[in-house]
Amino acid sequence: MQTREPLPQWLNYHHVLRFRAIAREGGVTPAARALRVSASTLSGQLAELEAWLGSALFERRGRSLVLTDAGRSVLDHAEVIHQSGIELLDLFRRPGASGKRRVLRIGAVGPLSKNLQFDFIEPLLSRADAAVSVSAGSFGDLLARLRAHLLDVVLSDAPAPVGGTPEIFNHVLGEVPAYLVGRMRKFDRSPGFPECLRGVPLFLPARQEPLREQFELLMAGAGIVPEVRAEVDDMALLRLLALSGKGLALTSAIVVERELDAARLAQVLPLPGLSVRFHAVTVRRRLGNPWIEEVVAGIRGRIERFIGMAQPARTDRPGPSISAASPRRPRRPAPRPRRR
Repeated sequence: MQTREPLPQWLNYHHVLRFRAIAREGGVTPAARALRVSASTLSGQLAELEAWLGSALFERRGRSLVLTDAGRSVLDHAEVIHQSGIELLDLFRRPGASGKRRVLRIGAVGPLSKNLQFDFIEPLLSRADAAVSVSAGSFGDLLARLRAHLLDVVLSDAPAPVGGTPEIFNHVLGEVPAYLVGRMRKFDRSPGFPECLRGVPLFLPARQEPLREQFELLMAGAGIVPEVRAEVDDMALLRLLALSGKGLALTSAIVVERELDAARLAQVLPLPGLSVRFHAVTVRRRLGNPWIEEVVAGIRGRIERFIGMAQPARTDRPGPSISAASPRRPRRPAPRPRRR
């Protein structure tokens, strides 16, 4: 009587990853072409894997291979193995990996506030064992780089679609109120908000920005057609337009934080119900960057303190046409003189 050889107690991960290629490419021949191996070699490795696991992973339907229930389960594990391998290589091959300094690679959506980006990286600037790399780009491109583990985190004013492989997570950093701000010499606020905006030159974010959509809905509800003089997708330029004195700029408070502190803006109009929510987008990793949790927690606290201090408070200014409802921070008490 012939006895069967016992199945091996170990797994050939090389075969698992080649099975993944067959499943993703839709067949042995296209997978062999992508991997630059012969189709016969790939078929033999698939047969060995099925023998080791004791289950058929594909069933043939016409000229196509379709995953079985067992095949779908194995593919889930194969994706995890693939991602873990990428992370392991990335951990030791990334720039600076051989030294003592660990680099946090940040992607920032192009129009995102530079103040927010600075607040995010500031906690790491004084650490000898940490460094940062910041790349700007479109949200879609940055997410693709994040999924490929070329970035550790993406900063955005919009959430990313969750799920997928590897799994995406949106960490809400905070929600900052929105304002119309400017330094116009003549601005009559007496009709009240939002009637006072009729005919006023406005500088707005680009149409694809969430804040712009919120503002358009607010104006449409009030029956007002905005007098749009400029629309830009760069927050630094929007800040300069606000300071030009030629109109009012729509922006979040954090973009003009320093101008609010220095009282350089004559008009600060709160917009009821309008705000900008900031996110830090990450992917599930087994070997994550240790700095992400630290800086995310830090900037959440920073935004909470900023919102608490940036509550509009009226101050008296000469002239009835200028409203100065500017958020100000409480002044620090003067230091006590030292005793000699």
